[in-house]
Amino acid sequence: MKTGQIHKGFNPLLPEGPIIQSLLNTDFYKFLMLQMIWRFKPKTHATFAVLNRSPAIRLADTIAKSDLVAELDHARGLRFQKNELDWLAATRFYGKPELFGPDFLDYLASFRLPAYELTLRNGTFELRFPGLWSETTLWEVPALAILSELLSRAALQAMSPSELDALYACACAKLWDKVKRLEALAREGPLAVSDFGTRRRHGFLWQRWCIEVLRERLRESFIGTSNVKLAMDLGVAAIGTNAHELPMVYAALANSDEELRAAPINVLEDWAKLYDGDLLVLLPDTFGSTHFLSVAPDFAADWFGARPDSKPPIEAGEELIAWWKGRGRNPAEKRIILSDGMTIDSIEAAVRHLRGRAMVSIGWGTNLTNDFSGCWPGRLGAAGALPSIVCKVVEAEGRPAVKLSDNRDKFLGPPEEIARYERVFHYCRGEAMPV
Repeated sequence: MKTGQIHKGFNPLLPEGPIIQSLLNTDFYKFLMLQMIWRFKPKTHATFAVLNRSPAIRLADTIAKSDLVAELDHARGLRFQKNELDWLAATRFYGKPELFGPDFLDYLASFRLPAYELTLRNGTFELRFPGLWSETTLWEVPALAILSELLSRAALQAMSPSELDALYACACAKLWDKVKRLEALAREGPLAVSDFGTRRRHGFLWQRWCIEVLRERLRESFIGTSNVKLAMDLGVAAIGTNAHELPMVYAALANSDEELRAAPINVLEDWAKLYDGDLLVLLPDTFGSTHFLSVAPDFAADWFGARPDSKPPIEAGEELIAWWKGRGRNPAEKRIILSDGMTIDSIEAAVRHLRGRAMVSIGWGTNLTNDFSGCWPGRLGAAGALPSIVCKVVEAEGRPAVKLSDNRDKFLGPPEEIARYERVFHYCRGEAMPV
């Protein structure tokens, strides 16, 4: 059997073909951020790099370099298709017509992913994407999806058809059990769940199946997917706002401590020049949520909601509710989006605790689209041995990019720059938590 080939049998969920078959096969917030980058920082250079936060799991021990190169090269050969650009132009995202300007869509029409740098050192892949920020930013999600699915394919390759059927039967049973619990949660009160599982999914077809199950069973409680291609194909809402790379790059470009301190606020100001309404969602934790909320301008309290991404969900929700109250706003009119490593247990606990005091949305990621733990012990991926892989901006215009986060295990950047950022942003020392 050739490398990467899997017994298809009669199982329609098994992966096949190139992993990335469309440039829309990415998260929606990438397009929202790209439009802002393209308009306000079109000449800025920024390098992204894949970082494995689980060093005990060496990707190169499982994934053949030739397979990785083939998938990356195939993605580089893709272009946006006319029907995809027409869909982006015609669809009302978040109820807004023409969210993406015609000139921006013209830019996408000639877009291609830029070149990458891949080396193999001591059994570890070093994968970097240097170039214009307006080009390298779109590598993040497909690069992670490629690595994640190559790990899945490596685990599946040695299985017989009967073993594969048993594997997927188990995973389907786990999914249905979670959905039953969500159905019960929805009967208790408002529930809003969306799929955020593109970057660490088991595979594209499995992600699609998860979305179809959620849509069928949760009905109005399922509000959409972050995956743009699946949103288009399935006719569901595309969900997303912004991510840490915006303040990370703005901060890296700062020429003084004063400019550094102002960088997160400058991001909010530029974002508000393009978007409004439901798209005004704060991401407070890039350099520490507590300090950000203490110095955030008053207009930030008028934004629609916030997505805390590194504190325990209930703790983060309580902090936001207290902040809105302290600013004279009604938290019941604000939306809290919880998306950091959410499990069915943490979803139930957070929704029951916060519901009625704020509008709560769940962005469900890896635990939705890649939960095969216990289904085939001893196999990579099937046994829950999933590495925590991220693709983050590491430098902008030759300056290091830094992320503090509310979780010390998520810190990124050179130690001396981390120390400087902690001083400038009066960082409250966060705990180290599993990622």
